[in-house]
Amino acid sequence: MKCEMARDNVILAYYGELPDEYAGALEQHLMICEECHQELELLRGMEAKMATLPVAEPTPNLLAQSRMRLDDALDAIPPHGLLTRLRTNFFLWMGHVRSAPALATLLLGVGFIGGNFLNRYQVAHLPVAPVGVTHTNPTASVVANVTGIERTPDSDLVQVHYNRVTPETIEGSLDSREIRELLMKGTTASAEGVRANSVQLLASECKAGHECPAREDGKGVRGALLVSLRYDKDAGVRLKALEGLEKFIGQDQRVRDAVLESLAHDPDAQVRMAAVSLLTPVHTDSSVRQVLRTASTQDDNPYIRTVSFNALQGSDSIQ
Repeated sequence: MKCEMARDNVILAYYGELPDEYAGALEQHLMICEECHQELELLRGMEAKMATLPVAEPTPNLLAQSRMRLDDALDAIPPHGLLTRLRTNFFLWMGHVRSAPALATLLLGVGFIGGNFLNRYQVAHLPVAPVGVTHTNPTASVVANVTGIERTPDSDLVQVHYNRVTPETIEGSLDSREIRELLMKGTTASAEGVRANSVQLLASECKAGHECPAREDGKGVRGALLVSLRYDKDAGVRLKALEGLEKFIGQDQRVRDAVLESLAHDPDAQVRMAAVSLLTPVHTDSSVRQVLRTASTQDDNPYIRTVSFNALQGSDSIQ
C-alpha cells in the first residue's frame, strides 16, 4: 500500500468506515511508515482538541444574510444552454412516463419483445458447435465447488464453471520458518477455528520466550498478533493475541498503543479487563495514564472502572 492511499484510508479507519479487507494492509503499512503513523496521531490529536471546544449555534442574523446571498447567487446564474434544456426536458418526460403506469408497462413490453426477438435471431444464425466436453486448465485435484452454469438458448450446450483444490499438509516444529509462515497466514483465515488455533500457537511461542521479533515490514509474528488484536471479530482470538503480546508491552511502543486502543474501544469487557492487567507494569506512562483516566470514569463495566482507578492511584503514589 502506498502512502497516498494509506493517508486516505487512515481517515476512513479512524471514523470506522474502512472496509475489513483494507484494514490489515493499512496496519502493516503504518508499522513501517513513520510519516503515515504521524498522520494518524495528528488526526487523533486534532479530534481530541476539537472535542473540548464548545459547539456554537449560528445566529439568526447570520442565517438571514446567508439566505439573501444565496438568493442573489441564484439570480446571477446565466440561462441554461440548448443541451441543458434538452437534458432537463428529457428527464421531465421520463418522470411523466414513470407517473403513467400504463404507458411505462407498454414501453417495457415492447422492449422485452424486441430484445427476445433479436436474441433468437442471433442464436438461430450462430454456427453449430460440435457437441462435446471441453476442460479449461484441467488438474488432477478434486472439484471444490461449482461457481456458475450457463446454457445456450435453443441448444443442448451447457457451460459449467467450477473450482478445483489440491489439499496439502505440512508437519514440522513450531520453530521452523515454513510452519510459522503458515500460522501467520492462518491468523487471517475465514474460519474462526483456524484463526483461533493459529493465534494461540503463535502467542504460546512468544510467551515461552521463543524469538518473536518486530520486523520492519510488519509481517513477523508480533505484527500478526497486533493485526489480530485490532481487527479480528472473535473476542477469544483477541484475548489470545493479548496474551502473546504481554512480554513486549514495556519495550515496544506499537504494542503499547494497540493495548491502549483495546482498552479504549474494544466492545468485549473481557478483552478490556485483560488490557488493564497488561498495562499495570507501565501505568506510569503519560499516554497509559490518560487512557486509564478515561476508562475509570467512562467504561460501561464497573470492575474495569475500579481497576483503572486503582492503577491510577498506584502510579500517583509512585510519583
